[in-house]
Parts: sequence; structure tokens; C-alpha cells
Amino acid sequence: MRETPVIELEGVGKEFPAEPPVQALREVWLRVERSDHLAIVGPSGSGKSTLLNVLGLLDRPSSGGYRLDGIETTALRDGARTRLRGSRIGFVFQAFHLLAHRTVLENVMLAELYHGGRSRRTRRERALAALERVGLGHRVGFRPDRLSGGERQRAAIARALLGEPSLLLCDEPTGNLDSRNTGAVLDLFDELREQGLTIVVITHETEVSDRAARRARITDGVLVEE
Repeated sequence: MRETPVIELEGVGKEFPAEPPVQALREVWLRVERSDHLAIVGPSGSGKSTLLNVLGLLDRPSSGGYRLDGIETTALRDGARTRLRGSRIGFVFQAFHLLAHRTVLENVMLAELYHGGRSRRTRRERALAALERVGLGHRVGFRPDRLSGGERQRAAIARALLGEPSLLLCDEPTGNLDSRNTGAVLDLFDELREQGLTIVVITHETEVSDRAARRARITDGVLVEE
């Protein structure tokens, strides 16, 4: 029996009200299997951010269907969408979004602060395990200003992994990094994929898209796999 894909988009469209209406996504069909690594590229204004928001359950499509881990999401109420997003999706952004006055460990622990049901000791243990997973076990007591750019991004990835998501959504994750740190983050993505994580990266960098297993281009809201 074929395994349920992590992402299934079926004819997804997204329209924003204007005169005339703006068609940000046009009949997008996409299937992403478990442990896949897909890079989505395209020029500014092509629909990349809109697609990311739809995949991340931050925005609803105007038409079509979206199944995440086999769950049809388009008709879910806001609360159910929020819970599904928190349990199945980890986000990584170009800006690391780390709190300067908190240690690396505390920044990662904050990812579970509002979920409830777990003690501080449990959150600490899970955060330590996530930091070890990304190779930052030796930096847990440091504050972000004492880390390199690559280390800050790995801390942000550890925070995204804390909820044990099935999908890691990355928006220009190496945009603030030099070539050496970019390579280190891409190596980490390879390791995470080998461990079973599905990764979708929005990027304009050829080095990043070349390391993905698959590459798709979006232009004027139309997605085509290359």
C-alpha cells in the first residue's frame, strides 16, 4: 500500500480582492512524499510567499484542496488548523527570530511554552535533545549574539523540530548566511531528510535549490516542476 504523502495540493488557487482581482496562485498541483526535499524557486512577486502561507496553513486557498498528512485542511475551522499546524509543521525563516536576552536553550524551550501539558523539566529535556540533533549541544548556554549566523539558524531549526513535525517549511533559510554556513545548514537538511523529515524550501539561491532532491519553479502563480 502506498504511503500517504505529506503534501497534496489539488488545483489550488488563491485570489486576492483588488480591481481587477489578483490571482496569486493558479491551479497548483503538487505532491510531496515523506522524506522528500523540494526547492521552490521563482522571481519576486511570482507567488512563492503565497504558496508558503498556504502550505503552512497560514492562509486558505480560494479554490482547490490541500491535504496535509492525509488530512483535508481547506474546510477545517481556525482552531483545528492552528492545532494541526502546531503538531505537523515546523517553520524556518531567513531572520532567525531568536530572543537576544535568552540563551539558546531558552529560545528553543519557548517553542513549547504555550502548548501546555508539559513540565519545565520535560521541555528542557526535549530542547536539549533537539539542540543535540542539530549539533549545538555545546552552545546551549550561549546567547544568540555569541553564535555565528549558521549556528543561529541551526538553533532556529532546533526550535522548529521541537514539536516533531512531519514537514519543515523553510523561507530563504540561508539568505543571511555566508557560503560556509550555507553549506553547513544544507548538510543538516540532508541529515534531517535521512531521518525521515520532509523539507520544502523557498529560495532564490541556486546553491540551495541544487541540493534539493526536486526543484519546481513558480511564475505568475503557476507551479511547474523542473
